[in-house]
Amino acid sequence: MNRRRSATAAITVACALTVLGTSMQTAYAAPLPPPPPKKSLEEVRKEIDGLYRKAAVATDAYNLAEERAEQQSAEIVRLAKAIVAGQARIDDLKARAGAAARAQYRGGGLPPEAQLVLTDDPQLFLDGAGRIRQGQKATKDLIAELTRTQGELRTYTKDASTEWTKLEANRVRQAKAKKDINDKIAAAKKLESQLEAAELARLLKLEEQEQYKKQNDWLKSGVLKGLKGATTEQGKAAVAFATKQIGKPYVWGAEGPGSYDCSGLTQSAWAAAGRGIPRTSQEQWRLLPRVDIKDMRPGDLIIYYKDASHVGMYVGGGAMVHAPRPGRNVTMAGAGSMEILGVVRPAS
Repeated sequence: MNRRRSATAAITVACALTVLGTSMQTAYAAPLPPPPPKKSLEEVRKEIDGLYRKAAVATDAYNLAEERAEQQSAEIVRLAKAIVAGQARIDDLKARAGAAARAQYRGGGLPPEAQLVLTDDPQLFLDGAGRIRQGQKATKDLIAELTRTQGELRTYTKDASTEWTKLEANRVRQAKAKKDINDKIAAAKKLESQLEAAELARLLKLEEQEQYKKQNDWLKSGVLKGLKGATTEQGKAAVAFATKQIGKPYVWGAEGPGSYDCSGLTQSAWAAAGRGIPRTSQEQWRLLPRVDIKDMRPGDLIIYYKDASHVGMYVGGGAMVHAPRPGRNVTMAGAGSMEILGVVRPAS
């Protein structure tokens, strides 16, 4: 009986092990999920282009925060000087008030003018009365000026505190934008690094073909028909400066002289022509006078994409000069090779 039970138990264990082994083999033999389909080169190109475009938007945010931080720093310095000058003025007014009080104390509680009023001499009495009135006015003016200066000092201090708060907020925005820029550029470069040399060459060819097609379609639309192309001396100077930068590398946040980002190039070109314009492409679009494309002339700025994240300078003949993106140099390109938002004119 015991022998039969032992044999039964052994058979049961053997069966269990067989089932377990079979199930494990089945689990191990399960097919792996298929690898994700490889992206086409065109899809990779669009993804890289999208990353660089997002980096351009972040660059605008960085440049704007930097410009405002510089303005706020200058304002804080101005207010600090005003506070120092105001405090010195208050100290002077207090000293003058103290001197008047001491003179009155030495006169037995009456200023010299009041003592003259008590004289029996009519002329001295009149002189004393006039001086009292003058003294009263001087004292009143002194108190009024002291009160006004103290009020200005409080305002300067409050304004300085406000500007400091804004400065710190813009520094935070700068740091965030800088991280966004570097993250997007790193992601784009990672995608590019995964391509073979032949694929990179084809990628560049695809990019050129798309730009050529857009430029060709733009020209065929007749948009430049009747364009006179006349420009001002300032416009000529801006174009001359911008075209001299061809070949210099794009570096985000750069304003020259060795490298530029897109709006850094246009701002520097117009500064060389004697006209200050906003730092970012978005602010250039927002603040500069807009003109119709049919009235466009060399020196005008062409703003690209719906978010105004890129800018180039029209140089005539349907061409523009711009700083394209990281990894590229300042170059001449078709003015219609990208999506145009509109045109602005820095100088009349």
